[in-house]
Amino acid sequence: MNRTVSPVIVGVRFSKVGKIYHFDASLVPDVQPGDSVVVETSRGWQIGTVATLEPTPETLPEGLKQIDRRATPRDLAIRDMWKAKEPEVLAASRKRASELNLVGVKIIAADYSFDGSRLSIMFSSETDEKVDMKSLRQDMQRQFAPAQVELRQIGPRDVAKLLGGMGACGLEQRCCSQFLCEFSSISIKMAKEQGISLTPTEITGMCGRLRCCLIYEFQQYADARAQLPKRNKRVMTPDGEGRVVDVVPLRESAIVEYPDGIRREVKKELLTVIDEGAPSPVRPEPETVENGLEGDNFDEVPGEENLPSVASTPQGSVSQNQSTRNITPQKQRPSSRKKEQPANGQPHTGRSHPKSRGRRGGKNRQQGSNEA
Repeated sequence: MNRTVSPVIVGVRFSKVGKIYHFDASLVPDVQPGDSVVVETSRGWQIGTVATLEPTPETLPEGLKQIDRRATPRDLAIRDMWKAKEPEVLAASRKRASELNLVGVKIIAADYSFDGSRLSIMFSSETDEKVDMKSLRQDMQRQFAPAQVELRQIGPRDVAKLLGGMGACGLEQRCCSQFLCEFSSISIKMAKEQGISLTPTEITGMCGRLRCCLIYEFQQYADARAQLPKRNKRVMTPDGEGRVVDVVPLRESAIVEYPDGIRREVKKELLTVIDEGAPSPVRPEPETVENGLEGDNFDEVPGEENLPSVASTPQGSVSQNQSTRNITPQKQRPSSRKKEQPANGQPHTGRSHPKSRGRRGGKNRQQGSNEA
């Protein structure tokens, strides 16, 4: 077939949730996403699925391989036949690895190429030391000839992706097995930037590495923190000068501590950073409220002379003066002083006149006796 004039670049995926590789589809210009195509890779001929259609470039990038053809029903049947033999290879490899006493080696998966010419056996190692797998490869080569056997070591994240299962957060299916096509570089800085607890159980995934989800919102937190003052910075707020003790990136605010020890959350629009050693700027005066802030508008607080009389209560309540008169006089303690004799010479009996029990009545009676 003659090469078409306009180049066509497509993205091909070889697994359900796998990395996308780009190929030249000039020989199959009418290919559409979802079509199965036969391509040549570094691991032999493979059948992949078209995932994306890239914009048509003016010139083809160097190093792109061409798509050979669309996969026919016969091609798909051949692939399924070799896929059915992979469990047998996996069981034989695990048995032989156990016999060879390969400590820390786990056989994870086996993968045949489209035409069965190549066989890849994936394994992982729990130790950082290099494991001698030469004996295992030779045994597998003799057992599964004429296919060319290749042993490939994969990392713990690839192991978790191939095995699948529940995530550390409780998700029924792990992110890497559900939608992550590539693994990003994760660092402990991402957890610190988002204020996540650094407890290993909180930031470690099922693979034993830092969780991939730490990168999901990292950029949003980094951008929000860049617009806020750093901790221990002097700032001026409507309530006065203080220091930043913490920031809340998602709310675009900072926690400010004032000299009296009170902490308040202040929006970034109300914060003014003060350089260390610089004099404190004048605090902006808060806006006054028109109603009820002038001195003439405040009601005078009543004093004791303006307090109202005791309110009447039901069931024979009396006023303050009446209740004072009706209080039963208490017995006076005997005094060592000599009792004064009245002017008429008669001894004082201590009893008051029945009609004048108060102090004022006794005084009136004394005046009447003197007049007599």
